Amino acid sequence: MTNDNFINPNPLDRPEILAFIFHPRSSDPSVSQAQGPFEEHLIPVDEDVVIEGRFYVHHASSPTIPYAHGNGEIVSEYDEIANLYTQMGINSFPVGYRGYGKSTGMPTVFHMQSDAHTLFNYVQAHLKANVFSGPLLVMRRSLGSALVSEIVHAYPDEVTGLIIESGFAYTLPLLQRLGINTDALGIQNDTSLNNADKIKAFTKPTLIIHGEHDSLIPFEDAKVLYKASAATQKTLLKIPGADHNSVFHIGMKAYFAAIKELINKVNS
Repeated sequence: MTNDNFINPNPLDRPEILAFIFHPRSSDPSVSQAQGPFEEHLIPVDEDVVIEGRFYVHHASSPTIPYAHGNGEIVSEYDEIANLYTQMGINSFPVGYRGYGKSTGMPTVFHMQSDAHTLFNYVQAHLKANVFSGPLLVMRRSLGSALVSEIVHAYPDEVTGLIIESGFAYTLPLLQRLGINTDALGIQNDTSLNNADKIKAFTKPTLIIHGEHDSLIPFEDAKVLYKASAATQKTLLKIPGADHNSVFHIGMKAYFAAIKELINKVNS
C-alpha cells in the first residue's frame, strides 16, 4: 500500500532527526472523553501496519472533515472536540500516525507522507460505500499540516476546502526550531515538507488558523502560507494571546465561527 511516488528512505529519515520530529505514545484505554457514538477504524497502510482513526457521524449529508492531529497527541484525545464538531453539524474523522495511540509500526517522514494517500483514499471509499453525500474538506494541525498539503496537492479536485491550524511553511526552519543542527547533518535544500509550495495550486476555500504567540511555529509561517495560497476565498485567523497548543481553547468561539464560515463558502 506504499505510495510509489516517494523515494524511500526520505533524506530526513535518520535516527538523529526522527527523534526530534516524532514523539509517539500509546493510548491509555481508561481515558476517553467521547460524549457520543463513534466508529473505530484501524486502517491498513502496510503489511501488518494499521493507523487508528475514529469517525464521528452527524449525518450522511453533512460535511466531513478528516483530521490529522499534532505531534505528541493521539486520536482518542480528540473525542471531546469531535463532539463539538458533531454539534455543529459536521462529521469528523481524526486519524493518527504510525506508532501513535492504537496505530502500529514506527513513524518516519516517508511513511507519514505516503500513508496520507492511503488514509485519504480509505476515507473516500468509506464515505462512498455508506452513501455520504456532503462535501469533503481536510484539516490538519501542526505536524499534520504536512499531510494536508500532501492531500490538496495530490487530489485538488476531490477536496472542497482546506483548514490548516498552527501549520509550518518550510522544512528547514522547522527542523532548526526543533533543535536539529541542519548544517552539521548536511541538510541544506530539503523541501519534502514544504507546505507553502504544495498549497500554491489549491484554489478552493482555505482557512489558516494560528496563535499570535506561537513559540514553536511563529505566526510569520501562517502569513507565508496565506500568501502562498492560491485560493480566491481564503482567511487568516490570528488567535490573540495563543501559543502553539492553546489555539483551540483560547480562541474557541472565533475558531468555530471561522470553520462555519468556510463551510458556508464550500456549500455556496
